[in-house]
Amino acid sequence: MAKKNLGEMSFLDHLEELRWLLVRSTIAICIMAFVTYFISDYLFDQIILGPTRPSFFTYVWFCDLSHQLGFADSICITKLNFIIQNTEMEGQVNIFVWMCLLAGFILSFPYILWELWKFISPALYEKERKNAKVFIFTSSLLFFLGVIFGYYVVIPMSVNFVATFSISEMVINQFTLDSYMGMVKTSILASGLFFELPIIIYFLTKLGLVTPDFLRKYWKYAVVIILIIAAIVTPPDVVSQTIVAIPMLLIYEVSILISRIVYRNKLKENNV
Repeated sequence: MAKKNLGEMSFLDHLEELRWLLVRSTIAICIMAFVTYFISDYLFDQIILGPTRPSFFTYVWFCDLSHQLGFADSICITKLNFIIQNTEMEGQVNIFVWMCLLAGFILSFPYILWELWKFISPALYEKERKNAKVFIFTSSLLFFLGVIFGYYVVIPMSVNFVATFSISEMVINQFTLDSYMGMVKTSILASGLFFELPIIIYFLTKLGLVTPDFLRKYWKYAVVIILIIAAIVTPPDVVSQTIVAIPMLLIYEVSILISRIVYRNKLKENNV
């Protein structure tokens, strides 16, 4: 079935639709941010500041893993030698608002995807528009997996690295609240969006902007970049770097596979 005639809407009509998409998405984020206000104590004490404690799940798991691999206590974390301090008068208020908004964005992500799908669906074939539920479910699942990966892997590895790295015993680590929260926001959002790579590659391949041969050609460069990222956010040991790098490499490989399938289907349609 043919695509919907986009000429039915003018450029200004598209801008109006985009404006209302942003408005509705912003309202959804604010509503979910307001909901998180009622659990803000748990959100900050147990979740956001959780990776600052040696009893955090990831640190305990790494310690158990080191024993199973015969490394004794080589990667066990018993103390994180730093404190977090607020140095600005309105620092805690600003952090409170922005972290609630971040939580609101994460919780409302499926709705934002639904709004985005409604915006782009007129440019799709009828059979593609029927895949809305699959698109929203898959994209949301990948995003939440990325958030979990960022929270349980990237953040604790980053915290452990900066807490244990020292140029001199005379220097005491006293991190600002803003810098810690900035690292949390960046790690979670970057990981969540990186896990969206298969979805992004799917659409780029559909549009003809990316091919599987292109992705495979630059595979070695992608591997180098991923390994560099893993080395930056983890302590200088092979186990930690491997745990961070493997999921990212798998995501890239899945993206290549998806691009190959989409590209093959496009060739069949063109031949028909």
